[in-house]
Amino acid sequence: MGTYSSLATLVPYRMPEMEIYHDRLAAQLDRADRALAVVTATKPDFYKQAPLVTAADRRGVPCFVLHTGQHYDDVLGHGLTEYGIEDRVGADLRVRGDLSEKTAQLMRKVERFAETLDERYPDTTVLPIVHGDTLAAGIVPQAWLFATNQLVAHNEAGLRGMAPVELEPSADPAEVVAAQWDGEWERNRTEPFPEQYDTFVGSAAALYHFAPTDLNRRHLREEGYPGAVDGRERIPVVGNSVVDAIEAKKDADLDESVFDVYPVLEDRDDWIRVDIHRRANLLPERFESVVDAVIGLVEDGHNVNFVELTATERALREYGLREKLVGLADERDNFLFTGLWKKHAHVYEFLESGQCFAAFTDSGSMQEELNHIDEALCLTARFNTDRPETVFDANTNLLVPPVSGEFVREMIEHVYDDDRTRERMAAGPALYGSDVGDRIVEFLADRTDERPFEWAHERQGFETGTDREFDYL
Repeated sequence: MGTYSSLATLVPYRMPEMEIYHDRLAAQLDRADRALAVVTATKPDFYKQAPLVTAADRRGVPCFVLHTGQHYDDVLGHGLTEYGIEDRVGADLRVRGDLSEKTAQLMRKVERFAETLDERYPDTTVLPIVHGDTLAAGIVPQAWLFATNQLVAHNEAGLRGMAPVELEPSADPAEVVAAQWDGEWERNRTEPFPEQYDTFVGSAAALYHFAPTDLNRRHLREEGYPGAVDGRERIPVVGNSVVDAIEAKKDADLDESVFDVYPVLEDRDDWIRVDIHRRANLLPERFESVVDAVIGLVEDGHNVNFVELTATERALREYGLREKLVGLADERDNFLFTGLWKKHAHVYEFLESGQCFAAFTDSGSMQEELNHIDEALCLTARFNTDRPETVFDANTNLLVPPVSGEFVREMIEHVYDDDRTRERMAAGPALYGSDVGDRIVEFLADRTDERPFEWAHERQGFETGTDREFDYL
């Protein structure tokens, strides 16, 4: 039917039981009035949420990690260890399966975990903090609200897709660039799927929204979320905690360099790192355009590293393209075909090394990271983006929609050959601040007197003459 959905279907299995680490919870929650539950689900959560745990420790704020368990293998799950939060996991919900299965499991397991907290720590208010646009960001707030009648906090809130109004793939590459940097943009939340849905619905069950930029705050205000209540901010602009992760790994003492793992990356320069894994880009026409472009770039003499993620591998096999890339890697010294790099520090090491010309990616985080990192450029394989500020405000990013292999190759080669474009992208301002984890935790530490839920009469300042609660359960 021309969709990728069949590739994402997993074999049914028995739902694993969640694992609760009672000793770790006790260490944080015994005698605590308030505590933070930092929610992690997938690889980006590990490095973007870890700074909150570190900041909470510095301030003496009780804090544990609530892990959904979606990324759990040695490679995808390595971030828990790499960023030092594995032993802070108070509960591993161990959700598995496709989107529907994981959603159902999250609803039930969050409820059961909330019941456990209520039984053991009835006097402790726990505030979950979800992140970004993962499935957990969409489902955990709803599950928590339904189970406890309490709202959550949302780190990296307000991600809303936008697209250039006049983006003509048939135009000259220079005109495509101008349409993005200098043209008008409009709201377009159709992609990425399901991430745009997750971040949108996650906002509805959040009391505090931590916006990376003024644009994110504006999105939320336009949707009706209050900027402040009783003079107290609800949507603070704090930056993006990815910058804390980058700074934490800048001088990482690596026992093995990425150039030890892949020596060819040091032997050649101006690498193009290709990382494509979003569902929409795994549709046949788009994905074949990406692969055609990669082959064309390699044949034109460009150095290309194609990173094969789990979903990417499935698509390559489904469409009969994997052997073509394997053969290309055997034939050409300028093509490196690798799996996902296990250590996130290796990614930063490479991007900051000067050996990488650009990342051709559909990752949201990479758009943020390459705004902060000057040494490599960002070329985004999307028709829209939920980080549009990196394009029209900072000019550190360009959309290269996978319309055809020819279009993608011509756009990338235009940026490679045009010094003015490269210089403008490299000189763009950093948008995402610094010490973001500290700013988030400090904000929450100053609001321990606020109950994580409010009724309409409370929002409007009416007194009802009673503080009694009704137990709906």
